[in-house]
Amino acid sequence: MIYSSILALFILGYVAITMEHKLRVDKLVPALLMMVLSWAIIYIGLPNLILWLDPANGLFLDPKCGQLSIPELSGTLEQKRELIDESLLHHFGKTSEILIFLIGAMTIVEIMDHFDGFQVFKSLIKTKRRITLLWIICTLAFLLSALIDNLTATIVLISILRKIVSEAELRKWYAGFIIIAANSGGAWSPIGDVTTTMLWMNHKVNTSGLVTHLLLPSLVSILLPLLIASRLTVFKGTISAMESKQTLSKQSVWVLILGLVLILLVPIIKITTHLPPYMGMMFSLGILSIIAEILSKRHFSLTDITGTNSHNSPTFKALTKIELPSILFFLGILMTIAAMESLGMIYGFGVQIQETMDVNLFVSLLGIASAIIDNVPIVAASMGMFQYGVDHEVWHFIAYAAGTGGSMLIIGSAAGVVAMGMEKISFFWYLKRITLLAAIGYFAGIGMFFLQQQF
Repeated sequence: MIYSSILALFILGYVAITMEHKLRVDKLVPALLMMVLSWAIIYIGLPNLILWLDPANGLFLDPKCGQLSIPELSGTLEQKRELIDESLLHHFGKTSEILIFLIGAMTIVEIMDHFDGFQVFKSLIKTKRRITLLWIICTLAFLLSALIDNLTATIVLISILRKIVSEAELRKWYAGFIIIAANSGGAWSPIGDVTTTMLWMNHKVNTSGLVTHLLLPSLVSILLPLLIASRLTVFKGTISAMESKQTLSKQSVWVLILGLVLILLVPIIKITTHLPPYMGMMFSLGILSIIAEILSKRHFSLTDITGTNSHNSPTFKALTKIELPSILFFLGILMTIAAMESLGMIYGFGVQIQETMDVNLFVSLLGIASAIIDNVPIVAASMGMFQYGVDHEVWHFIAYAAGTGGSMLIIGSAAGVVAMGMEKISFFWYLKRITLLAAIGYFAGIGMFFLQQQF
């Protein structure tokens, strides 16, 4: 009864998440309700609970079949409750690590944007040729998303694009390719996408392994659509001249460089000190905040947001742009998945999959599913399904599939959803013009991934 109730709750909650625009209810609402109700069902049904996957002890080797199994939950009711309390605290702690990491990264990016750091990229774009601009924009999206995550890179580049391209229809085409490039760029970096960050922070992949195994497949997944785009009529000719030049201060350049270097420093801190990644991100945020205080004409402090005059601060306005609804959505989804994982539901499903289907085929289908369902719960669930070691090729394949597969539909990734809102791109416009290109890149990247495995 407990298992069927939580499964039904998850399905209903996820239907509500996918229909957020029709229901006019933000997706964080069903996600948070799913989280609370899932754990409430566990606590209420505690007397009837038989199996429990304790994160401290994990699975055990069943002597009857010689395979890993979920241990039975024994002891008094009070002992069971204590065990579940510990498990809940463990899962909340691991989830909070990811959320604190994301908040730190978002804050660094907003501070960089406050000093007009990203306008440096606009000043470097001189071309008027449509196809040349496409290659430049996609190259920036691919590289920038690996540093500041694919969602932020998409927002930054579409904002820049608005100051270069005046035609709305043409901007939609550029935005479509930015989505593909940003998702491809985020897949090969531990800080490029929420899913790769999750795999990295849960010790499924290392930075070097992720870059080594996914850089070429990710590159192929955007290069092939770009080569096809070079022959499309829409990218022939030149763009119309737009607004006057914007002067950049030295502050903009230095803050951009410093911000990117500090974000790159996070994996290095983890490798050299073995501190958790969120600690490195907090260190980088602290350093950038000090520099911001020195550079700003007014006193800059993160603590100003609690002061009475904080609403007058331009920095406070920048900090309010942080996607806190997304943070709460991730909290709800990850903690709901944690409840299902603790009950052994996800591991049991993973065992059935491995018995009936080739793992690589299943992961390929996961990538396609991520175009329909958010890739965060897909990756969270996969981490509970499989018991492979660090940097196993399956983890790399999951990172690639979940990261780039979402490009096939505009609702399949955070980058797509934000571009949809910024440029008013309809679902069917994207489906008719971009989906096939993204799918070609996705499957070409899979081919490159397996080709690499042969060497």
